[in-house]
Amino acid sequence: MKSINKIVITGGPCAGKTMALGRIGEHFTELGYKVIFIPETATELISSGIAPWTCRTNYDYQLCQMKMQIEKERIFEEAADSMDAEKILIVCDRGLTDNTVYMQEEDLERILSQTGENRVSLRDRYDAVFHLVTAAKGAEKYYSSENNPARRESPEQAVMTDNKLISAWTGHPHLRIIDNSGSFEDKLKRLIDEIEFFLGEPEPLEIERKYLIEYPDIRLLSSLDTCRKVEIVQSYITNKNGQQVRLRRRGENGNYIYFETFKQSITGTKRIETERRLTKEEYITQMDEAENKKRYIIKDRYCLVYKAHYFEIDVYPFWNDKAVAEIELKSEDEYFEFPDYIKIIREVSDDPSYRNFALARETEGSFF
Repeated sequence: MKSINKIVITGGPCAGKTMALGRIGEHFTELGYKVIFIPETATELISSGIAPWTCRTNYDYQLCQMKMQIEKERIFEEAADSMDAEKILIVCDRGLTDNTVYMQEEDLERILSQTGENRVSLRDRYDAVFHLVTAAKGAEKYYSSENNPARRESPEQAVMTDNKLISAWTGHPHLRIIDNSGSFEDKLKRLIDEIEFFLGEPEPLEIERKYLIEYPDIRLLSSLDTCRKVEIVQSYITNKNGQQVRLRRRGENGNYIYFETFKQSITGTKRIETERRLTKEEYITQMDEAENKKRYIIKDRYCLVYKAHYFEIDVYPFWNDKAVAEIELKSEDEYFEFPDYIKIIREVSDDPSYRNFALARETEGSFF
């Protein structure tokens, strides 16, 4: 069955993105993927003489860049869909959300209105996002502009840009941060490993650890630049083929994306997971055609980046004293730390009573 995955490689200045893109092409071609690269739009425009300092205003430039990038991605996706290859990996050298870091809030709102987009559609149109941390954060002696004459940021400015990019992408369903621990070769290997894991090579595993925590300080979480609230409705149905399916509506401020997921448990922390995106119309059709009463759960998910790990804190409307924190890992023994403002009660990875299906309520209705 043909599969097309579209990922973003992003990061701060002097993060190793150029070398990473080359390594991705070599590695995944060897694994049998047709790898398609979408070049960085800002570089194409600026090298052609179209830049913030040549356009009338930064708004005019950013609007041109956003329109070009949207159309370019659409054309590349259309071409990928026409190819005979069984496994296609579209690699975007930066995604649309990167652009938002370089404009004022009022300009962004005008551009979203002009293009018919919203923050969720910009961020979540990609299947996964991999952020390479700038060398100015943890590998300072390697921070340089020698490989990019256009780089003008000081190390301090590079760190600020890096932080803004992480903040802008926080809330994406699959964001991974590749920091500067170890050598640069280690960094590239961890990136490749993360992409492999996301693609399900050699098998589509989900390794997740789950913790019961004290009810978090919502005001504190909401104030953090590296935390974003996402609204989620999950429905558990039996489809017309008799399969157990999880349907998820995910987004914020009335803007949503939709997923269909099949899971098969191996251990308490390890599962085989296959997932595909749905259009809103497909989601509604599946909900309407469900051959049983739907079990559903509503929750607010706080996506949190801390020490290069991506935590998901689920707050449920029927609890006011506790919540659930999850982290997805590449291996069951991967080391990570919780921030000190998250108070752990106990791990519940192996406790079926804390799975969303067990917490779900039964209903005859749908959520559109």
